[in-house]
Amino acid sequence: MPNINEKTLIIIKPDALQRSLFGEIISRFEKKGFKIVGMKMIKLSGKTLDEHYREYKGKPFFPRIKRFMKSAPVVAIVLEGLEAVSVVRMIIGPTSGREADAGSIRGDFSNSGHVNIIHASDSVAVAKKEISRFFKKDELFKYKKVDLDFIYSEEER
Repeated sequence: MPNINEKTLIIIKPDALQRSLFGEIISRFEKKGFKIVGMKMIKLSGKTLDEHYREYKGKPFFPRIKRFMKSAPVVAIVLEGLEAVSVVRMIIGPTSGREADAGSIRGDFSNSGHVNIIHASDSVAVAKKEISRFFKKDELFKYKKVDLDFIYSEEER
């Protein structure tokens, strides 16, 4: 049975907020039928960024990423839906905006590999870790999305 409760994390980055793209970005996920189960605006600390980007620590570009991610608040959002991780990754496009197809978030709004509008978890396991990094259990909400019957077929629900 498909899991319509799969969750993933997205982070709308400082460049998206500075460029007033938040509404446009979030509307794409809403129109696709995802349920927003958690959302908050936060200022990222160095410690959180060290943990979140641990695979890049020691790389020459890591200090630039840290400076960029601390330059303005970000919006962390937990989305829920069928195959949420893979569908969200498709909607945002590849890491480099120059390589992303038109129609994807990065393809439409980014021309950079690092200043690239949005982060999304890349696997279900990573999503669970990232969600717990940014959200406490009581900051995630369970509720019935009334349009579910018009988003998924009966066998997908």
